[in-house]
Order: sequence, then structure tokens, then C-alpha cells
Amino acid sequence: MMWLTLALGLFIFQIATILLLEFRNPAKAVAWLSVLFVLPIIGFIMYYFLAKKYTRRKQMRRKERRVIAEIRRALWHKARKAGPGDAVRRCDIYGEHRLLGLLNNIPGSPIMACNSVEIYSDGESTYEAILAAMEQARSFIHVEYYIVRDDEIGKKFQQLMMRKAAEGVPVRLLYDGVGSYKLSGRYVKELKRAGVEVYGFLPPLIAFFDKRLNYRNHRKIVVVDGTVGFLGGINIGDEYLGADPALGYWRDTHIRLGGDSVYYLQHTFATDWVFASGKTLLDPMYLPEHECMGEETVQLIASGPDAPWYAVQEVFFGAMTAARSRIYITTPYFIPDPSIAMALKTAAVSGVDVRIILPGVPDARIIHWASMSYVHELMQAGVRFYQYQKGFVHAKTLIIDRLLATVGTANMDMRSFFSNFEIMAVLYDRDTIARLERDFMTDMRNSKEILLSEFERRSKYERAKELAARLLAPLF
Repeated sequence: MMWLTLALGLFIFQIATILLLEFRNPAKAVAWLSVLFVLPIIGFIMYYFLAKKYTRRKQMRRKERRVIAEIRRALWHKARKAGPGDAVRRCDIYGEHRLLGLLNNIPGSPIMACNSVEIYSDGESTYEAILAAMEQARSFIHVEYYIVRDDEIGKKFQQLMMRKAAEGVPVRLLYDGVGSYKLSGRYVKELKRAGVEVYGFLPPLIAFFDKRLNYRNHRKIVVVDGTVGFLGGINIGDEYLGADPALGYWRDTHIRLGGDSVYYLQHTFATDWVFASGKTLLDPMYLPEHECMGEETVQLIASGPDAPWYAVQEVFFGAMTAARSRIYITTPYFIPDPSIAMALKTAAVSGVDVRIILPGVPDARIIHWASMSYVHELMQAGVRFYQYQKGFVHAKTLIIDRLLATVGTANMDMRSFFSNFEIMAVLYDRDTIARLERDFMTDMRNSKEILLSEFERRSKYERAKELAARLLAPLF
């Protein structure tokens, strides 16, 4: 009898601990309590190692704050200091004072004029552009990815990085420790022997014992010579070229940037690099002088659990509430937090044309079930959902009227909002927004609409899977 009392007391202690620590996030508390009820003790151990709020050691924080402040001072002297009005005067966002006020007040993310933007819609064109830019490098190459694979395209990147290092070009590679857990040690050793600096961001073992395994660097960044930069949804792996037979053709969106926006892409890489390696990148060569490279208006927004507020989520929410005619979203994973779900429902009920493209063939079933659990309630409000049929859609784009569009690494899910290190570009020029809208319409023609009448006829088994996945959704 005594052991039953002790077991009950221990269980109550675990429940109370979760409720106490997660009282500000009821959805997350319910998710962890569900895990705890299914896996007593084991669930609490998982919570202890995976759910700790992201913090940094005070010593590291001081060092990084000093380094980041120095980088920002250098940026301030190099970047053209066009006022907010000057940068957006010819864009439709100029008349949206409330939304523009939000965007202008995101710390460390100024709206910049004088940029060039080129959009790629698949892996083949993206890799061709990135490799060509790296081939032309003369000063440095900085590469940062969530996933790097030791496969055919991975070897192309490896060989090119090794060759450029042999030419005397400083080359640095930063990969996520969990996202690239399959990356072979031989691949990394060969790079290091050739003179490439390589570091993993929070390697699994270190992250586990430091209780930060849940926080991943999901960014995809390439900076060449400080004048050309790339970001978007494409990692380094053959599946992005359609080599995965289960997923087939891989539809994604990536962009090439030129101009002052590349300074801020380099700033993001430099802050991640000092965290992973302890080494600073303060040499003026990393922020070279350059001429105006275009007339496009761009804003880069980096977000992560170390920031004082969740910039990506704030921008998505603010943009959605400002929409008057259309909200077009493409995302491989759709697990919105309550504020985003409410913004979409309110927009649809108000007459805004809200359309969301999801994969028809999912790459992660439990996340797909969780996504489907949100579809029914949003369709009832008038949101239209489509499932991509041509292959696997991995693009991460948002289009709001003719006001703005976003391209980046963040999915429309709670992991991207609150746990991952992400980066995205907010694009304001009409031609760029129109190009992304054309891509969206093409994807919609290659998709099948989910009809409410048919969706409501799904089996009880499907509903049960969605319900179970929905309970755990805040953890994905």
C-alpha cells in the first residue's frame, strides 16, 4: 500500500510541476500532460530534457551581446540609411500605417531599399545558382543549413568548398546537429583537412545534457563575398532534386539577394557562428562596400527562442489582420497557434480570400494528422485548403494582398514560431509579389481542393488520429 501512495504522490508532483512551469502556455501543458499520462515517469524525463525554456549561460550572453553590438555598429555604418518612408514609398505597404509601424519596430530588422531579388521554385535551379555564386567567390563563403547530406548533391557542395579553400578563399560551414545527424564524420573530416571551418549547432549529445535538444537551427543561409546571399526552404540533399521515390518532385521556394539585405544575412550567420564556434567574424571584409544592386525593398527577419519576442509569428499575425482581399499560404506543415488560427478565421469570415496549399503526400504522418485537425474548423469559417498533387510541396510563402510576401525557412507551425531559429525575407515590390502569386496559382492548379462536404465524411479512425495528433501538436 505504501508504494501505491508513493507512486501517486510522485505522479501528482509531476503533474503539478508541468502545470506550474507551463501555466502561460495551456496548449503546451495539455500536450505534455497527455505524454505523461501515456508514459508515466518517462514522459516527465522527456519533459525535463526537451521542454526547458531556452536560456543561455550568463557568460556566453555577455560575450555574444558584445560581439553582436559590434557587428550591428559596423552594419549601421555600411548600410544605406534610407528612412522607412524612402524605402517603401513606391510600395503598396506605404499606406498601411499600422502594419508598417509593426514592421518598422522589429529590432535589428530595418526595411532596406536598393536590393535585387531573384526567385527559384525548385531544387535544380536553386543549386545551380548557389554553386555558380560559390564558384565565383573571391573573399569568403559562408554556408549554414539545417540539413546537409553526404549524397550526390552534398558531395558537389563538399568538393566545391574544398576547392575554394585550396584557392585560399575562407570557407565556413555551419550545420544543425539534429537536422544533420546522418551526416557522416568522414564528410566533415575531409572538409576540415581541406581547410574548411566546420561546426555543428547544438550537437545532439551536448544539446541533450544541456536540455536544449528541442531548439534547432532551421535556417538555410549562403553568403558569398558579402554581396550575394541565398535563403529559403531548400537544404542540401538529393531529395530536394526529387530523388526520394516516396515524395517525387520537390516543389520549394528559394531566393537570391543582392544589396544591403546581404549585410543582415551575414549578420545572422555571424551571430550563429559565434554561438557554435566561439569565434567572431568582425573583419571589415565581411561587410564590403558595394554599389546599389537593384531597386527592390526587402526586410530580413530572424527569429528564435533566444529573442525577446517571436518576430516571425508577430509578422504573420500582423500581416493577416491587415489583409483586405487575399491571404495565400503555402506550407508543408500547418499547426497554427491560437492567434494565427483566429486571424485566419476572422479574415475568412470578413470576406478575405484565404487559401492554403498543403502537401498531398506528407513526409511526416503524425504532423499531417495534426495539420488536418485544424482544417475542419477553418473550412467552416471559409478558409479554402488545397493538397498538392504533383509531388511534395515544401515551399514556405505568405502573400498578403499586394502589400507584401514572405519567403523563408519558417513553416506555419508552432515549432517555427517558438522553438526554431528561423529567417525569412519580407518582400514589398509589386513585381516580386506578383511572381510569387503566379507560382501560387500554378501550385493551386496542381492541387486538389479539400471540400468540406467530403472532409466531414472521413472515418472515425481518421478523426481519432487527428485528435491524438492535435493534443501533441504544440510539441511538433
